Amino acid sequence: MKMSATDLKDQGNRFFAARKYNEAISCYNKAIVQNSGVSTFFTNRALCQLKLKKWDAACQDCRRALEIDKLGVKSHFFLGHALLELGSHDEAIASLLRAHDLAKEQKLNFGDDITSALRIAKKRRWNTIEEKRIQQDIELQTYINELIREDCERKISAVNSERAEEEIKLQMEKKFNEVNQVFAEVDDKRRKRDIPDYLCGKISFELMKEPVITPSGITYDRKDIEEHLQRVGHFDPVTRADLTQSQLIPNLAMMEVLERFIAENGWVDDY
Repeated sequence: MKMSATDLKDQGNRFFAARKYNEAISCYNKAIVQNSGVSTFFTNRALCQLKLKKWDAACQDCRRALEIDKLGVKSHFFLGHALLELGSHDEAIASLLRAHDLAKEQKLNFGDDITSALRIAKKRRWNTIEEKRIQQDIELQTYINELIREDCERKISAVNSERAEEEIKLQMEKKFNEVNQVFAEVDDKRRKRDIPDYLCGKISFELMKEPVITPSGITYDRKDIEEHLQRVGHFDPVTRADLTQSQLIPNLAMMEVLERFIAENGWVDDY
């Protein structure tokens, strides 16, 4: 008896649960042959591709799914994951943000999966930007030192006394030290680029933008706690005490600390 597309999908799901991803893909392939208008068949196959680290294939399946249903949360989520692994950080973040917004609109609970993926994507983008900056600094430092060396050689060729030559060399060493010290300080500041935990929300773990405090004395970012109250329940996530939106009070002291930190650390905007 020929299996229906739904039966094939269910069989594929069983293979997936058993971590037999290639077998699951085979089932989803057959389901798609029977009915290529069901987005779930493509998102299920995309998830198998992700497990097998076939990032391009996962992207292709997610995009096929989005052609059928552009509001599919999993399609955007899996696409963001695949794009992240391919190093397309901006596109990955855009897809993950779309997944996050759609999940919120559709009142779907993905736990911390989407926000966690967003944090990873933003961190990787930041690291990529930092690596480029470091390389640019190294090239600039090398270029400046080379200019100092050339200037020194030019001055030495214009004098005819050992004393004058030694003086020029001493000046060159002084300039080398000054330039290298500046770049060493920049490098030291870069290594210290970190956001203190107390400035991060206890739900998203990202830098807070609008801190509010609950009757239990816990500070959250307003956007995160309001989303929690709407989607999860009317209670404090940490203390589990009853909590409503009207009980949230702006934490002005924390806001002042945040504003000062941001003002003193311009790199935060790119983090």
